Amino acid sequence: MPWQPQERPLLSPHPLLHDQFHDWYSGHHRWLHAWLSRRLGCPHRAADVAHNTFLRLLSARDALLGVQQPRAWLTTTARRLIVDEVRHQRIEQAYLDELTALTADGAGAPSPEQILDAVQALMQLSAILDTVAPKARTAFLRHYLDDEPQAVVAEELGVSVRMVRKYLAQVLLECGMASMRLSA
Repeated sequence: MPWQPQERPLLSPHPLLHDQFHDWYSGHHRWLHAWLSRRLGCPHRAADVAHNTFLRLLSARDALLGVQQPRAWLTTTARRLIVDEVRHQRIEQAYLDELTALTADGAGAPSPEQILDAVQALMQLSAILDTVAPKARTAFLRHYLDDEPQAVVAEELGVSVRMVRKYLAQVLLECGMASMRLSA
């Protein structure tokens, strides 16, 4: 079923933006879904990512202005959403692996309160990672989650080891500040 425009206030009071969004959606949604289906190998995940890509477009109204190549913008946004999804899955998997290791050691299963605390901490970390620069986020995840040495992370990012340390310190500082805000 093709998308039907709703009331104009959904996007903007300016009719030009509403019309441009409609043009993007009707002209590129099917193509984006097919492109994502090929890349992801799952039409259902592709539909979710395509949907979220257009939601991102709605929330970034200025993106409609001045974009000469809509498909390039859509694919870049979709790729970023996929990276975010993978990052969230890796954090969740790290927690599950740690939980499995704890229960395998005979320490017993964590209490519901401990599980809730851990999930909330992971959600806070994820929110913090969403606010920092992409290189800082990548450095943090590669070093602390993937256990990569700082020198390897520096080489991957094309920066110095000193810069990687600054990125790590930046994220850790943000975590500390968030912790202080929560305890205040």
